[in-house]
Amino acid sequence: MELLDPRVDFVFKRIFGSENNKDVLLAFLNRVITEVGDAPLTEIILMNPYTDKDDPLDKQSIFDVYAKTSEGKLIDIEMQLFNKYDIEKRTLFYWSKRYSSQLHEGEKYQELKKWVTINILNYAFLANNNYHSTFHLREDRTGLTLIDDIEIHFLELPK
Repeated sequence: MELLDPRVDFVFKRIFGSENNKDVLLAFLNRVITEVGDAPLTEIILMNPYTDKDDPLDKQSIFDVYAKTSEGKLIDIEMQLFNKYDIEKRTLFYWSKRYSSQLHEGEKYQELKKWVTINILNYAFLANNNYHSTFHLREDRTGLTLIDDIEIHFLELPK
């Protein structure tokens, strides 16, 4: 019997993006976020993975798995099977589109929720030996956090 490869988009989405497997998604997320000191999640809500286009010429973004915590934190999980040499730009593009699309006319910037991106890479990416690297917005010299609304994880499977 041949097993399905969970790194393939269709299988990945069935495992992590299905209402029937929310317990699997929750266990995975808790493993990732508690490793960097965040509190474990107790509930997760699956969201529509398609982004709205403001203009017909805009690039359509489709997330592999898009979810929200009970506190309102937004989470995007992406599985990258092949290195297209664009993961940094792609990550920021997806993050910026979803982050900015949270607000509607008349809403205050304080209503923006934290956005967490988890990139699972089937290739080595960063020049370190860590299989799990996490990035935030911090001041270069002091490490002072500017804002905690951006959190980007890279899980490099070959490491």
